[in-house]
Amino acid sequence: MEIRIPELALVALVGPSGCGKSTFAKQHFLPTEVISSDHARALVCDNPDDQTVTPDAFDIVYYIAAKRLAAGKLTVIDATNVHTDARKPIVSLAKKHHVLPVAIVFDLPRRLYLERNAKRERVVPEAVIKQQADNLHRSIHKLRDEGFRHVFVLRTEEDVANATLTRTPLWTNRKQEHGPFDIIGDVHGCYDELETLLKSLGYEFKPVENGNGSPFSVSHPEGRKALFLGDLCDRGPKTPEVFKLAMGMVKSGNALMVPGNHDVKLMKKINGRNVSITHGLAESLDQLSRETPEFSREIAEFVDSLVSHLVLDDGRLVVAHAGMKQSFQGRSSATVRDFALYGETTGETDEYGLPVRYNWASEYRGQATVVYGHTPVPEAEWLNNTLCVDTGCVYGGKLTALRYPERQIVSVPAARMYCEPKRPLLPDGSTNGDVRSAQQLADDMLDLDDVIGKRLVETRLYGKVQVREENAIAALEVMSRFAADPRWLVYLPPTMSPCETAVEDGFLEYPSEAFRYFRNQGVTEVICEEKHMGSRAVIALCRDTASAQARFGTTDDRSGIILTRTGRRFFEDRVTEDALLGIVRAAMDTSGFWETFNTNWALFDCELMPWSAKAKSLIQEQYAAVGIASRTALAEAVAQLSTTAARTPEVQALLENFTARESRAQAFSEAYRRYCWEVNAVTDYKIAPFHLLATEGAAYFEKPHPWHLERIAELCAADESGVLFQTAWKRVVLDDDEAVKEATDWWLEMTGRGGEGMVVKPLDFTVRGERGLVQPAVKCRGREYLRIIYGPEYDAPEHLARLRSRGLGGKRRLALKEFALGVEAVERFVRREPLRRVHECVFGVLAMETEPVDPRL
Repeated sequence: MEIRIPELALVALVGPSGCGKSTFAKQHFLPTEVISSDHARALVCDNPDDQTVTPDAFDIVYYIAAKRLAAGKLTVIDATNVHTDARKPIVSLAKKHHVLPVAIVFDLPRRLYLERNAKRERVVPEAVIKQQADNLHRSIHKLRDEGFRHVFVLRTEEDVANATLTRTPLWTNRKQEHGPFDIIGDVHGCYDELETLLKSLGYEFKPVENGNGSPFSVSHPEGRKALFLGDLCDRGPKTPEVFKLAMGMVKSGNALMVPGNHDVKLMKKINGRNVSITHGLAESLDQLSRETPEFSREIAEFVDSLVSHLVLDDGRLVVAHAGMKQSFQGRSSATVRDFALYGETTGETDEYGLPVRYNWASEYRGQATVVYGHTPVPEAEWLNNTLCVDTGCVYGGKLTALRYPERQIVSVPAARMYCEPKRPLLPDGSTNGDVRSAQQLADDMLDLDDVIGKRLVETRLYGKVQVREENAIAALEVMSRFAADPRWLVYLPPTMSPCETAVEDGFLEYPSEAFRYFRNQGVTEVICEEKHMGSRAVIALCRDTASAQARFGTTDDRSGIILTRTGRRFFEDRVTEDALLGIVRAAMDTSGFWETFNTNWALFDCELMPWSAKAKSLIQEQYAAVGIASRTALAEAVAQLSTTAARTPEVQALLENFTARESRAQAFSEAYRRYCWEVNAVTDYKIAPFHLLATEGAAYFEKPHPWHLERIAELCAADESGVLFQTAWKRVVLDDDEAVKEATDWWLEMTGRGGEGMVVKPLDFTVRGERGLVQPAVKCRGREYLRIIYGPEYDAPEHLARLRSRGLGGKRRLALKEFALGVEAVERFVRREPLRRVHECVFGVLAMETEPVDPRL
C-alpha cells in the first residue's frame, strides 16, 4: 500500500497496544518527527506505563506538537488514539495550525496484538488490549466525519510490511519556481491596459488560431512568467478577453495565477450556485453570454483548479489575492483560503458601506515578501515587506505589476474610468497632506518586541550576530532615554581595534604591526588616513525639510541631524547644529552633489573637532583633574627632594625618578590640551568626513576608500567656510619597502607634532580573507596620545612591559560584529526596509558597546 501524506501534516497513528505503531514510525519517520505518549509519561514520572500521569503526558505531547506545527514541521503522534475522544484534540490542533490531519490505522487481527504483547518486556493486560480493539472497531468508520482528511487502514501484516510512505508537496508549495516573475494586480476586465502592461514588461504577442481561446500566444523572450493575482473579471469591459489571455498563458506555462473573490463568485454562478448579482458580476455575465457555453465552463474549471496562494522562490515570495499572514503561509484550511480571497474584516462597514478590514500588513513580521491585491490603493507602496499592487485600474487608476526579484514597480494608466468607486481614490496617495509613505506611517509606532531579548541578527558580511539579552537591556536604556528621534537612527559606526603591541623600544603601538596584520590577511594594498582627535559623528542630511519627511519619515522641521556614535544628538543647541548642517549643504549645492548622485539625502561618517566640543566634561572631570593633581603634587615632591639631595646624595636617584614623573605629568596635560580649543563661532568647528555611506538607492560599501576620500575632497573644495576638513591620506603597497617606510616616517612626524596617529585600512572597503572578514580598519596611535588613554606614566619601562600583554581578541571580534551590523543597517535603509529592520542592526551596535572590553583599546 502506498501511503501519500502532505509534506506538512499532523499524523495520528491509531491502533491498540502491540499493533506495531512505534516500529512503523521508526521505519518511516525521523525520530524528531514522532511524539510518543509512552515517552511523555516517562518524562513526567520515569515510568512509561504509569497511566495515572496520562493527562500530564498528553499535555506534553500536544505542546510539542503545537510548537512543531507552528514551525512548519510534519508531526506524528504515537499513541493508541483508538477512541473518538482521544482523537478530538488531534483534529483540533491540526485545524488551529491550518494543517491536514492524517490517520494511519492499524486494524490488524486481534490475535496479533495479544501474541506480540506476550513477547514484550512491558506486558499490557489482555483485557485492556481487547477493549482498545473494540473501541477501534466501533469508531474506525467515523474517522473522516471526525475531520481526518486522509485515512489509511492497514489490515494485515503484509500491508504493514509492504507499506511505502510518500510525502507530497502541498498545492501551495511552488518553491521550486524561482521566476523571474511579473506579478500583476487586479485586472477586472481591463484587457487593453493588460495588453499594454505586458508589452511594456517585454512580453511578445504572437497571433494564433485558437477557437475560443486568445488570438495571441503571449510569452517573454527571457523566460519571465506573469503571475496574476486574481479578479480578472467584473466591472471592466472585456472580461472574456482577459480570461482567454490569462488562461492561455497559464496553460502554456508562461504564467501562474491565484484566484480572486470575484473569480470564485463567477465560478459559482456558472456552476449554478445561487449568488447575488452585484459588484460587476452582471457585466461579466452579459459579456460571457456572447461566448459559447463551453467557454464559460472552461472558466469555471480553470478557477476551480487554482490554489488559494502560492509559496515561491524557496519560500522567499508569497502571492495571494488579498494577502497572507505569516502563520497561514503554506498551510491548507478553509480559513486560509478565505483569508487569501477576502482578507480579514472587523465585521463593521465604513461610511461608504464597504467592509472595514484589519491591516494585517502593518503587523507583518515574516521573512517572505508578500504581494497581493484586492483592496485598491492609489500607489503601490511597500509596507513591512508586503506590497499591494491593485492600483484601481477599473476605477480610472493604473494597472500595476511588480517585477520580481528586481522589486521594480511598473504601471500603465487606465484608458478611462470604467466604474465609479464607492470609496474615492486620492490622486496623490496623500493623507491629509502627509507626504510620508505607508511604511513610515506604520513606523511611527515601534514595538519593544522587535529589539528586546536575545536575538540573532542576520548580516551580509558576518552571518548571524548574536545580541545577548543583558546587552539589549542596556541598549534599550540608551535608546529610550538619550537617543535622538529614532527615524534618523539608520547607522551607528563601529568600534575600532588597535594594532598589535609594538616590538620597538619605547612604543606600545607602531605602524609596522598594522601593516603586518593586513599582510598576513592577504591584503596587498592599504590606505593610511590621519586620525583626528575629535568625536565620531554621523551626519544625515537632506536637501530640504520635505525631502527629510519623505525619506526619513520625520514630522518636524528638521532637514538633517548630527549624531554621536551612541545615537544621541551631537548638539543640544539647535542653532549650532543647523548652522553646521547649512555649511555642509552649501558645499553639496556648490559641488553639484545632489545632481551627481541623483539624490535628495546623504549619510556621512565623520570626525567632528575639537574634541572638547563633545568631551568637555570628560576633560574637566577626568583628564584635567588628573593632570593638575599630578603636576602639583609632583612639583612639590621634586622641590623637597631637590633640597634634600643637595645635603644627602643618596636621595639623588629618587629625585631623578620624581623629576621624570613630573615631566610625564606635564606631557600628559600638554597632550590633551592639543585637542581642545575655544569655540566662539560656528567656523571654529572642523568636520572631517571620511566615508560617504549612502544616498538614495545606493550604499557605498563596495567602493574603495580612495573613491570615498576623493568625493569628500570635492565637498571640502566647495566649502568656503573652512569648516569641512579634508583628511590627509597615503596609499601604500605593502610589498614596497620604500612606501612602507615613507608611511611610517609620516606617522612619526605626525605624532611627533602632537597628532593622534593614523588609521590603516585595506584599499577595499570590505575584504574577506581565508579566515573570514578582515578588520575594516586598524588604528595606530602615537606615544603622546596613548599617554592620555593609559595615564601619564604608561611609558615607564615597568608599565610598558605590563601593557604589552594586552589581549586584542575580544576587541577585534567586537569591531567586526559592529562593522557588519552598521553596514547591514544602511543597506536595509537603502532598500527601504521597515525601520524595525534597520533598528535591529543599530540597536545591535549599541548592545555590543556594553560588552566588557577594555575601553582603552
